[in-house]
Amino acid sequence: MADALNVIHKQPQKPAKPEIDMDGIKNVFIVMSGKGGVGKSTIACALAAGLAFRGNHVGLMDCDIHGPSVPSIFGIQREDLQVTGEKMIPVRPVQNVNLGVISIGLLLPDDDTPVIWRGPAKAGAIRQFFTDVEWGILDYLIIDLPPGTGDEPLGIMQLLPKNNGAVIVTIPQDIALTSVRKSLTFLQKLKVPLTGIVSNMDGLICPHCDEKIELYGSAGIEKAAADFHAAILARLPMDPAFSKAQEEGKMIEWMMNDSEWVKMFQAVLDAVEASRPE
Repeated sequence: MADALNVIHKQPQKPAKPEIDMDGIKNVFIVMSGKGGVGKSTIACALAAGLAFRGNHVGLMDCDIHGPSVPSIFGIQREDLQVTGEKMIPVRPVQNVNLGVISIGLLLPDDDTPVIWRGPAKAGAIRQFFTDVEWGILDYLIIDLPPGTGDEPLGIMQLLPKNNGAVIVTIPQDIALTSVRKSLTFLQKLKVPLTGIVSNMDGLICPHCDEKIELYGSAGIEKAAADFHAAILARLPMDPAFSKAQEEGKMIEWMMNDSEWVKMFQAVLDAVEASRPE
C-alpha cells in the first residue's frame, strides 16, 4: 500500500504535463451523470463487466475521487493492488475475467478517509491513472467520471486523446433530468459523441409478484432524448436482489445471471460495441 501511495503522490517529471499514451487502448467510453446518487458507478461497473464477459479485455478507471464506490461494488480490497516498479497494476476482481480496475479507493488508508484535495491535486491524481498504471492492451477503457460538468470532468475530457462515446446515467425524475440536459449540452460543446442515455432506478420490481411499480412517472427523459436526438438505451428497474449483490461486492456474479435486469442491460452493451470504429 505504501508503494502505491508513493506512486500516486509522485511529483511528475518533465514535461510537467506528459502526453497520455493510449496506443494500447482501442476504445474509450465515459460514463457520466448530471448529479450524484443516480447509480452512475453501478452502470460503469456493469458495463465494464458485461464487455469483459463478451470476450473483451477491459479496464475500468474510477475517476470519482470523492465517492469511489467501484471497489466496494466489485468486492476488491486495498491489499489487492500491486505495484511493479513505478506502475500500479489494475486489480482483477476475478482472475478468469479480463477486467482490471483502478480507483482512488484502493489507495486510501480506510473507507472513512476523505479526499481533502484542491483541484490541482485531484487533476494530478487522475492524470497518473493514465500515466502510472500498467493498463496493457485493452479493447475498452471505461472511465467513471465524477458527477456534474465541473472542473474534473472537463479536465478528464480534455486529457483524452480519443473518446469513442459517452453514456449518461439518470433517474426518471425531473430534478435529475434538469442536470441531464446540462450534461447533454456539455457533450455537445466538447464535441463528444453521445452513445445514449440509461434511465436507472426506473421503477421497482416487486419481490413477491415480479411486477414493475412506477416510482417517478416523469416523462422528462423522453423530452430530453427528443430535444438532443439521443437514444434511451435501457430503462433499468430497481431490483432488491441487485441491490443486495452490490452491497456484497458481487457485481461479477450478478452480471453472470439471467435476471431481467441483466437481459435489459444487454442493449447498453450492444450500443457501446456498435459505437466503436470498424
